[in-house]
Amino acid sequence: MALILLRHTTPDIDEGVCYGQTDLDVLATFEREAENALAALPPFQQIISSPLVRCRKLAEFIADRTGLSVQRDERLMEMNFGNWEGQPWSDIPRAEIDAWASDFIHASPHGGESVAMLRRRVHRALSDIARTEKPSLVVTHSGVMRAALSKGDGFADFEAKIDFGGHVTISDVEGVTHE
Repeated sequence: MALILLRHTTPDIDEGVCYGQTDLDVLATFEREAENALAALPPFQQIISSPLVRCRKLAEFIADRTGLSVQRDERLMEMNFGNWEGQPWSDIPRAEIDAWASDFIHASPHGGESVAMLRRRVHRALSDIARTEKPSLVVTHSGVMRAALSKGDGFADFEAKIDFGGHVTISDVEGVTHE
C-alpha cells in the first residue's frame, strides 16, 4: 500500500540550529508552501501526522481541504537530539559530533535518541500504517523520512535531500520512489 511521506513546511527558526523534537511554529509563508505541497500530492485516503506543530498545521490544512481527519502518531516525531536541541550546530562540541560520526547508528552523545532508535520507531509506525491498506499521507520530518528511506547503516545512507513541503512515496515499506 502506498505511503506518501510529506515533510512539514519551513519552520520558524534560524538556519543552522539543531531543533529535532523542539516544537516550532512555521514561517508566515506557510499557506503558500502548504498549497504548493497539497497540489503536488498523489491521492490518499487518510492523514497521519507527527504531533509537533510544524507537522500538525500542515496536516490540518490538508484535512480542511480534503474533508479527511488527522490521526496523530508520536512515533512520527523528529529525532530527539537531547541537549543539542536549540543549539547552533556550530556550537556543539566537536568531540560530541566526532563521537556521533564514529558510530553514527548507535551513538547518542547528545543524550537523546540514536539513529537506530529513530529508525526502529519509524519502521514500526510505517508498518502499522501500511497494514491499514489505505493510501496514506504521513506528515512528518526530514529525519523520519531519511530513516524510512535508508538502506544501510552509514551516514551516506541517511543523506536523502527532502525540501520543506516535499514528499516521497513508498510503494511498500521496503520500496521507495522519490518525488
